[in-house]
Amino acid sequence: MKGSSGTAYTDKFGLVFYFQAMTRMLGSPGQFFRELPQDTGYRRPFGFLLISSLFFVAASLTQAHDKPWFMAAILFLNALGMTFITAGVGFMVMGMIRGRRIPFPRIFAVCAYSSGVTMLASWIPLFVWITEPWKWTLISIGMVRACGLSWKQTILVMGISIFVIVLFFWSVMPVILYLRGSVGYPS
Repeated sequence: MKGSSGTAYTDKFGLVFYFQAMTRMLGSPGQFFRELPQDTGYRRPFGFLLISSLFFVAASLTQAHDKPWFMAAILFLNALGMTFITAGVGFMVMGMIRGRRIPFPRIFAVCAYSSGVTMLASWIPLFVWITEPWKWTLISIGMVRACGLSWKQTILVMGISIFVIVLFFWSVMPVILYLRGSVGYPS
């Protein structure tokens, strides 16, 4: 991506970049991912994800919660953590399927931008049924446009990734329920 002055890509992040990236992701995600620089770093995608996560937490707390600070911490860690988990699983699955590896920062960027955009609406109750498929669709577009996968490879990577993530959380659910009870958070 080139700046408005025609300068080469830098990994600097600011609010102007955030709103430009948000607008481009909402308007034309395929073009946004196609123009993602090959040497993508962590700063811009993480900054984008961080601001979107903060918005998500603030918006989510407009609903009543018994322990708002505790809930804010959980929501924030979940928003950031799930993006890293998704990128990590996608990186491993892609490495197994393609043989050669796409750099992790590039896969993280695809997941961070896709997750960040969907956080605009994911705080609304029951919108998870819209935002999760939307997020996975954006990640799929990013895998094709930014990572060079075919649609067939992308569908395979997404299917295996979703399966692994669901299996992982299904297997740790007893631990989560135990910890939830020991903290005293209402069921």
